[in-house]
Amino acid sequence: MISSSRFRQVAIALAAAVLMPVGSAAQQLTLEGQTGGFLTPTAYVVYTEKGSFFSHPAIGYHFVNSNKVIGDLHTFNLEEGFANRAEAGYTRSVHITGDSPAFSSLWHFAGMNIFNGKVVVLKESTGGAWVPGIAVGGVVRTGDRFVSGALNQALTGKLKSYTNGDLYAVATKTWAKPPLPILANFGLKFTNASIYGIGGQATRFGGRLFGGLGIPLPGPWKTVIVPAAGFTQEPPQVVNLSKILYPPPGKAHIPTTLDYAVRVTQRNNPHFAFDIGVGQVAGTIGTTVAVTPQGPQLIPVDLKARSVLGIGLSYRP
Repeated sequence: MISSSRFRQVAIALAAAVLMPVGSAAQQLTLEGQTGGFLTPTAYVVYTEKGSFFSHPAIGYHFVNSNKVIGDLHTFNLEEGFANRAEAGYTRSVHITGDSPAFSSLWHFAGMNIFNGKVVVLKESTGGAWVPGIAVGGVVRTGDRFVSGALNQALTGKLKSYTNGDLYAVATKTWAKPPLPILANFGLKFTNASIYGIGGQATRFGGRLFGGLGIPLPGPWKTVIVPAAGFTQEPPQVVNLSKILYPPPGKAHIPTTLDYAVRVTQRNNPHFAFDIGVGQVAGTIGTTVAVTPQGPQLIPVDLKARSVLGIGLSYRP
């Protein structure tokens, strides 16, 4: 039986072992290139060395295995920080065609361009240890032909390319106290993109919540291991999608996107991070009518993305 004093000693030692990298664990790149978790941004930015205005640029690569219907996704990120107060970056999203003869044609496009920027308006612990960091930012995606553009082509004969984006505010708090430190993140974004633009164009620009929680743990070889979970609410409807759903006017069911990931990074002054996890994106979102040898039949629109594998690599010199 461990005494209470001994337990406290162990807890304090554990907290001290991971105190330095807790915030740094959220300073790696997301799928879209911002600093944060696997999907969601945090109130931190790319680290800039003391006395410098520009950071060393951070680079990243992410892969999402969703080939059953949507197709595999590869993103290549470049992010620059400015005096630990702001960051800006570019991501090229590259798409590989999926395997579904019925629905993968909605994603038969090369990918899209993603631009992002973020400014820290309140640094963490300003005025008190309990005060979170707060940042505001935005994302612009261009050349998005997924789903909405493909359906516009099927319905009118004209392929349409959409531009969509996010405006968000996020609060992030590192709480390095016994018995275990945590990294909590919560934000509100206004967006007209469904599933980060991969699901097409939302029918309106509306507010959605996102957030996450990570628990940094000391690992071997001076690393820190961070199991984490996150969520992003999605817009309820997608442009042109209701026109193919049955019964008309069809309404899609786009669930909240969830991700469960583990990040491995360096314990002190981290320069690299490796992420691996599982995302819950979308399964059956509705029904449609398909022409078969037996005549028209109702079939489920199943995206088969309720369990997709994702990996990510980030590096900052």
